[in-house]
Amino acid sequence: SPLPGVLTSTLFRPSAPPPLFGGGRLCFAKASMEFRSGCRLGFLDSDHISTLTDDLLLLILARLPCIKVVAHTSILSRRWCGLWAHLRQIIFREVVFDSIEPALRQISCPPAVSLLEIHAPEQDMASTAQVNSLLSVAAELEPKEFVASFPSSFGLLGRSIIIDLPCFHRTTCIMLDHVYIRSVPVGVEFPMLEALSLLHCNGNLDALLSCCPRLCTLLLSGILFETCDLRVNSPSLQELVVNSFSTEHVNIVAPMLKKLEILFTVMLEVNISVLAPIVENVWWYCCYTEESIVFGLWYLELLGLQVEDRQGQLPLLHIRASVDSSLFPYEPNFAQEIEKHMVVDFSLLELDLKTDGHVFGALVFYLLQINQISSSLQKLKILLLRSVVKEECPTDCPCESTNWRSQAISLTALEEVQINGFEGVDHEFDLLKQLLVFAPKLKKIIVKLTQEVSSSNTRRTKIYNVFETYGSAECFVYLSSGLIEDIQNQPSA
Repeated sequence: SPLPGVLTSTLFRPSAPPPLFGGGRLCFAKASMEFRSGCRLGFLDSDHISTLTDDLLLLILARLPCIKVVAHTSILSRRWCGLWAHLRQIIFREVVFDSIEPALRQISCPPAVSLLEIHAPEQDMASTAQVNSLLSVAAELEPKEFVASFPSSFGLLGRSIIIDLPCFHRTTCIMLDHVYIRSVPVGVEFPMLEALSLLHCNGNLDALLSCCPRLCTLLLSGILFETCDLRVNSPSLQELVVNSFSTEHVNIVAPMLKKLEILFTVMLEVNISVLAPIVENVWWYCCYTEESIVFGLWYLELLGLQVEDRQGQLPLLHIRASVDSSLFPYEPNFAQEIEKHMVVDFSLLELDLKTDGHVFGALVFYLLQINQISSSLQKLKILLLRSVVKEECPTDCPCESTNWRSQAISLTALEEVQINGFEGVDHEFDLLKQLLVFAPKLKKIIVKLTQEVSSSNTRRTKIYNVFETYGSAECFVYLSSGLIEDIQNQPSA
């Protein structure tokens, strides 16, 4: 049954007046209070709280945010003292660390605790032995969900807390924050564990996963892996989320995996192996912190894959590249690196190119010749990112060193092309013509003009002539204002 409104609305608000019962106020202190009329309030035979059942009092306590607040309720009545030990959801926050373990030993079982959260305060410090002892006591309570969070400076001398995980027999969900998982003792298993979250942790992930036969969901955030490797091997895993880590190797073996989200950084290059034959949803992004993956003047900044099990949503390969003239003439390794990331099929290629005034057609054609791209690409979207200060390509610039204009390419699946930031310079028209010629199934092409081209009748007319001469696809031209030009009524040159 719902709690009385007076209890839920006023009893636990420190700034609120004491609740009314009958015609007077509940007295929490000695009978020395007076009404404003001057009459003395007599001592009440009953404080009314003591008459409530334990079950009702526990319902009230369960609505409080943490054990520290629950403990303060003992000032209301002797009946509140010790009741917290019968709660099934227990949260320690801003409680002195040395007092947590003795408090855990007071908790009555059975029934088992449904939730146990321990958030160590910033100002405390503890040894590895103290933390491991606390974890052992927590495991004895067999909580269904367990959270242990320690500040980054919690360990003695600022060192990480090293733990040897005890066995949580009945726990289905565990979250650990800022610990070093040194080992999992022999014989320890987590037979019921379905969800595991490791935040700012490091240690032996392989050993831990091998003890979780029913694990379905794994979250790793801010992880430091031994030898800078991410290795996840789990026959039962269905969802994997990895956030913000630096690595040189990614090795995932998860035959039942359905959802994969991963964000990581690479300095030079990465080796990737993913075995997930039935994965349906993928969000995969890799950021390159060094200019190590190059093609001519171009270097790879970011590479991503997005696949959603949703009708009408094309699987996406996203590439962002920038220009650095000092890179030339390094050996190109763009294609080899990109192919490593193609862990799922895709049909939409999105290119974000920071051109700085350079020719980008050679890079586009280089990428389109990658077999997995040319054979499956249905939609190509090119976003040209311009600098505020207009830059021009110098004479004899190496960005024009390849003969991309004379190359033939087969884009048999390509149906739609979109170019944003079109300036109408010669090399952009050359690329547009090539795409129209080598994509026989092209149905739609969208060109979004810069402000400069929008105000130039000559360049706009040239665009219409290219469409009329080289293609039969539907053509849409957007001015910088967002308005669509009427191509059908444009004059030919």
